[in-house]
Amino acid sequence: MGDSQEHEVQLHIVGQEDKEGNSFTRQRNLMWWIRMAIYTIFVLVGETVATLLGRLYYDKGGNSKWLAGLLLTAGFPVLIPLYLISSLPQHPISNNLKHKSPSLLVFASAYISVGILLAADSMMYSVGYVYLPVSTYSLLCASQLAFNAFFSFFLNSLEFTFLIINSLTLLTISSILLIFQTNDSTESSDNDGQLSKRQYAIGFICTLAASAGYGLILSLTQWFLNKVVKKETFKVVLDMIIYPDLVASFVIVVGLFGSGEWKGLSQEMEGFKLGKVSYLMTLIWTAVCWQVFSIGEIGLIFEVSSVFSNVISTLGLPVVPVLAVVFFKDKMSGLKVGALILAVLGFVSYVYQHYLDDCKSKIDSRNANDAAKASIVERNNVSEE
Repeated sequence: MGDSQEHEVQLHIVGQEDKEGNSFTRQRNLMWWIRMAIYTIFVLVGETVATLLGRLYYDKGGNSKWLAGLLLTAGFPVLIPLYLISSLPQHPISNNLKHKSPSLLVFASAYISVGILLAADSMMYSVGYVYLPVSTYSLLCASQLAFNAFFSFFLNSLEFTFLIINSLTLLTISSILLIFQTNDSTESSDNDGQLSKRQYAIGFICTLAASAGYGLILSLTQWFLNKVVKKETFKVVLDMIIYPDLVASFVIVVGLFGSGEWKGLSQEMEGFKLGKVSYLMTLIWTAVCWQVFSIGEIGLIFEVSSVFSNVISTLGLPVVPVLAVVFFKDKMSGLKVGALILAVLGFVSYVYQHYLDDCKSKIDSRNANDAAKASIVERNNVSEE
């Protein structure tokens, strides 16, 4: 009888932790921080290198909007070996509560929906990149963090503490600072003369919609992982990358052939300033780097939240202009350094909030365990009497 009561109390404690936690019932031990660090590196490295290669593609003669959109999702086959390994029998990271797995129809509906959203989002970003000055495009892209926080407030019950608001503010200001770069201003004035009002309006609407769509995708992904899947394995991370990317790639390929843009790809490769081999290598490695980014992005949603994942992604925005100084001989400016410093401070603010939450969680868990033990002892004494 005593063992049964003790088991019930333990289940009650686990249920409370599951209700209060951001991502299932995870104890934030050393391995959790290591996984978070690895996923963070994946996001920063993947996003930075892919963005630089994307700039190289356009600078050296590439101009296909459909192909540029396809590169964001088409690299998923490189993850298949990891997927096969992760599919081997294994124990979840933490599986304190039994949970019935959703039906195949639920998974299929989720993957198809997210895949279609990804395809639309990729294409709208590509259209905005072509039709807008870089300054305007960067400013609109910075709004994705605000959209993500907005959707997460309703879908994932995001709590806005002072440190989180401070982090979001610093990272948004950091992104906005990038529009005042000298080379961006020059490019903006040049493009303004070449673009019609109709093209500018299309680019503006597409980029703003893409930023909102990206924030929605991240929030929906977190909701799906926390409320529907409720399993903590690396296979879950890969599932949320491979299947939606497969759907998105199919949709974009249909658009590529339907628009007739595929007919000009051979000519584009011939005219690429660095040669055919460099053209293919640029495309391949851009696709691979976006998959590295995706692993980190979904991994951070899985381990922390969609907003934290977006915070890390936004942290990478000022890193690109700094690296462009090295690889593209851009000029270094105080604004670039300032943007990078603000981004780092915003990142530190968000991580510190999680550190405080971790400390509070440990204290609450210790108090709950002490209360549970006291309750068991009291019940045992009553039974003996």
